[in-house]
Amino acid sequence: MQILVVAATIEEIDPSRSFLEDSSIPYLITGVGMVATTYALTRHLQKHNVDLLIHVGIGGILDQSACLGEVYQICADEIFGLGADDNGLFIPIEELGFGKRIYAENPPVNMQLPQVNKAKGITVNNVHGATDAIIRLQQHYKKPLIESMEGAAAFFVAEQEKIYCLQFRAISNYIEPRNRDAWKIGLAIKNLNDFLKEFLESLNRSC
Repeated sequence: MQILVVAATIEEIDPSRSFLEDSSIPYLITGVGMVATTYALTRHLQKHNVDLLIHVGIGGILDQSACLGEVYQICADEIFGLGADDNGLFIPIEELGFGKRIYAENPPVNMQLPQVNKAKGITVNNVHGATDAIIRLQQHYKKPLIESMEGAAAFFVAEQEKIYCLQFRAISNYIEPRNRDAWKIGLAIKNLNDFLKEFLESLNRSC
């Protein structure tokens, strides 16, 4: 099985680079955001055969009781706010008849998936940091909800190209008014890469 590990920034998978290179597992750094991810991933897939895309990164979580640093499997991811504003009422793209917002993981049949908590994702262009916007998230989404800037784009490309896709994120911060002092980026990256190496090793053992 040809695996491709995808991340937005090199920092998110830097601790795994030697392992990936020694194991001959290719990786792709797309850049931050949905547009960069869609372009870089599509361009790569035009030139390389990939069976399984593993998208990894860090993200923020809505649940203030969650443990920072914990790794989650993102089962479905939504392009947040894709639709129209009708005088304060949001009309989803599905109701407009022009597409869809929510894309799901697509694991290989019979693959033994890791035992981690599962969550829904939202993919945003503007990370939430205002109290009123966060309250609206709390009113409209069930916990756990994880925010990133790339997840739905990876799922979208994988669906279009008809390849398997999984997404895992380690929690670096809560979705709250911007508070850099409370972020645990180092811990999230460490845990993410420990998880990634263990998961890839388990895939190699099962092949």
